[in-house]
Amino acid sequence: MDKAILTCALNGVLTDPAKHPVPVTPAQCAASAREAMDAGASVIHIHFRQQEPNKGHLPSWDPQVAVEIVGAIRDACPNILINATTGAIGPDYSGPLNVLRALKPEIAACNAGSLNYLKLRANGDWAWPPMLFENTPDKIQEHLDVMAQTGTLPEFECFDTGIVRSVAMYVANGMTRRAQYNLVMGVASGMPVSPVLLEFLLAYLMEGSYWQATLIGRAEIWETHQKAADLGGMLRTGVEDTFYLPGGEKTRSNGQLVEALATCARNAGRAIASPEEARTILGIS
Repeated sequence: MDKAILTCALNGVLTDPAKHPVPVTPAQCAASAREAMDAGASVIHIHFRQQEPNKGHLPSWDPQVAVEIVGAIRDACPNILINATTGAIGPDYSGPLNVLRALKPEIAACNAGSLNYLKLRANGDWAWPPMLFENTPDKIQEHLDVMAQTGTLPEFECFDTGIVRSVAMYVANGMTRRAQYNLVMGVASGMPVSPVLLEFLLAYLMEGSYWQATLIGRAEIWETHQKAADLGGMLRTGVEDTFYLPGGEKTRSNGQLVEALATCARNAGRAIASPEEARTILGIS
């Protein structure tokens, strides 16, 4: 890919907006998305948060909340592409499917396999009770079916190498027609952030498919961002993934992070795709 498509991961889930620069309300999300767009982002990946006082760190699957937030972003960012989350723990995932039906986003995350979601504290205790982020083929198919109905491009979230390899099986099985990969690195029980591993994984992607890397961590992630730019991938950052700029200082906004990501693209000799160009590249009307 000659031109780099930049995604801003706007807010994520559970991070406390009282402690970090995480947008929650429609107005905050629109302002942060506009700053990211001005810095070069053509895609906004978004999670939806509860809007009540002191609950902004909690997820919301209320379709009306999602519609209001995305409407504000679209008003502030003409022609921007929306990439909606669908990640839900537990057996009831009707909420994400209802949000997809209400939003009809251009792109949506499709978690492509199950993961033991683990993290340790420095003393060896679990940071949270160990949990299974379960994404069975039946669950994945239900998400893909709704995305087909809403005209949404699925972006397969891959947390480990076996999940990367599974995506080609979904296409061969007829579950979906094309593959677009998001290689998630930095979850403690998933793939590590590594430029060497990133380059290794490209041999296991379907030929001709688009891909990006989500890199979770601190300043050490930026070496791998540069590798992703050098290898021709789409690029993603935002306060969902990190609060740290390449020099190690904390970011004040999504815009600063996207500016740093755009620098990686330019270091690789690549121009930044506009929202209109991103739509053309990805085949999205």
